Formats: sequence, C-alpha cells, structure tokens
Amino acid sequence: MKRSIVWLASYPKSGNTWMRVFLANYLLNTRAPLPINEVRRLGTGDSIGGAYHAVAGRTLDLSRVAEVLQYRPKVLRAIVANNADVNFVKTHNARVTTYGVEMIPAALTRASIYIMRNPLDMVLSYARHYGMSHADAVGRITHPDNANLPTETSVADFLGTWDGHVRSWVKKAPWAQLVLRYEDMLDDPATQFSRALRLIGVPVEPERLERAIRFASFDELSRQEAATGFIEKPEQSEKFFGKGRKDQWKTDLDPALADIIRDKMGATMKRYGYLE
Repeated sequence: MKRSIVWLASYPKSGNTWMRVFLANYLLNTRAPLPINEVRRLGTGDSIGGAYHAVAGRTLDLSRVAEVLQYRPKVLRAIVANNADVNFVKTHNARVTTYGVEMIPAALTRASIYIMRNPLDMVLSYARHYGMSHADAVGRITHPDNANLPTETSVADFLGTWDGHVRSWVKKAPWAQLVLRYEDMLDDPATQFSRALRLIGVPVEPERLERAIRFASFDELSRQEAATGFIEKPEQSEKFFGKGRKDQWKTDLDPALADIIRDKMGATMKRYGYLE
C-alpha cells in the first residue's frame, strides 16, 4: 500500500477547517467559493463512525471505545486502498499509541500539516464550540486524558493536553512535516498557505492562491454558515465559525484562568512564542 495519507492535524479549534477549505478551493481551482458543506470533497476524517461500521461489516457500538479502536488500522488501510498519491485525512488525535493502536501509522503516512494556536485564544473557541464554561474548557485542555467522547456518528478522539498534543506532532517523524502557527496564517496567509502547497508538491500560482485565500476567509465562511448551516457544527454550539482573530484572550479570558494555562503549559507556549 502507498504511504499516501497527508494528515491535516490540530487540536480542536486551531485552524484545521480553515486549512481544509483553502486547500479544497485551491486544488479544485474554484471560480466561486466552494460551498462549505462540500469541503469533504477534499478528503476524509479519521473519526467518521460510518467508516468503522463499514470495515467491521456490522453496526458497532461506538461507545465501546477500546473495541472500536481495534478497527482503526483497517479504516486507514481502506483510505489508502484507492492507490491515490495523496489522501487528505483530518485528525484531532494526538500522535500517540492508544489501547495498543498506533494512531498515526508511519507505514501509511506521506506527510503531515500541523496547525497550532495560542491556547489562551484556542480555549475561548473550544468553550464556545463544545458549549461549556471557560473554566471547564481550561480544565479539559490541561488534562492528560482529555478526549472527544464518541457520538452516534463519530468515534472518540484522543487529545490529551494542548502542550502534549503539540509535542506529539512536532517531534521528528519519518515523513515530511510542516508545522504552522494559526497566528502566522492570519498575519501572512499567502506565505503560510504556500508552504502547505509546496509540502504536498503542488505549484504555487499567485492569482489562484489569492483567490483560494479569499474564498476561505472567515467573512466568507461565516456568510455561508449563516445562509446554509454547516454540517460539522456540533449541536451544542451556536455556530461553527467565530471571529477567527488573535489576542481575544486579553479581554475575554479571566486572568486567573490564563495563569493556569501558563503555569501548566508554559514551556511549550514559550517555545512557540506564546508567552509575552
């Protein structure tokens, strides 16, 4: 089997969907913004429950996490079985081994694009996305056993802490790696998105690049969500796409909660320029 998976990886609410929408518009060379509910034309995700039912040949009880996880290798092999050179797979899983299963197997991986975001800002989006208080969200992203529990349509995601997640993905790997900061994507999208295209071996065409960035703008994504909804929005969230800005924590996050994040994850924050 080919090593064809290109992981689009991030902690939740860190820019993964933004990257997916950009790549879809660029690679499909759209002349109008691609409908956000068609972004899955670009690739797939690794937590889609239907894929696990399919490879098992029966309907699984997705709440039986350890049992369901044993089907993950077969799900990933099914993705690369199309013999394509590149298969984009969105993931929020840390690069770890869980219940004896290697979550990100080198044998199937071509490359990874990892997007990180200042946890002081990310936690605000995380709280809104999952319908919880800022304090509860801080507790989640600083807990080593943090996970997205399975639903009727998705399997569990194994996240861990924000800093553990980052460290798992930035460590050396036997494949091509790209690490992007969300804040750099905001400040200079042309440069950062071009890096992603070069990683996967796609020529950068300036006009096409500018168009795809415009079609993936937060204004455009919010406009589409207001008009048609977004199928990836969780039920507990009012909307999927927020403001998409940086430094909102300075006005919106309780300083005591910010201190907890700094105290528990400061070393990794400092390494990537998130401590002032």
